[in-house]
Amino acid sequence: MQLNQIPADSGGTAGPPGAPGGQKDLASSPAEKQAAANAIEQHIEPDTKKSGDHADEQTNAVVKAFDAKDGQGWVTSAAVKKAHKKWGEQVQGLMNRLASEKAALRSANTVFQGTDFGVRAQVRASSSLDAF
Repeated sequence: MQLNQIPADSGGTAGPPGAPGGQKDLASSPAEKQAAANAIEQHIEPDTKKSGDHADEQTNAVVKAFDAKDGQGWVTSAAVKKAHKKWGEQVQGLMNRLASEKAALRSANTVFQGTDFGVRAQVRASSSLDAF
């Protein structure tokens, strides 16, 4: 049996970008990186914040409903409050990660250009053979 060509859609995401079955959604051009950063800024961050705020309102209502009223409260109130605090820390971690990824996407092109210029300068450095 001989395979003469790669199937049109091999599916999956194994392998390096650009290889058959590799990542197809990798933003590699400056325009794609900028679009990805804009999507984070304009949609993902605000939507995440909005969802977090909605969860805060709902959780606070649950904590209040189960809280002590006349000296008798439910253990559930304290447990929900503790879980919500931990969840809030995780949401903040996600927001920080999104901000970091956005900044990295926006600066990646600058970093690559700087590296290219630096390598060019090193390769083209004057040599004692240039005089001949």
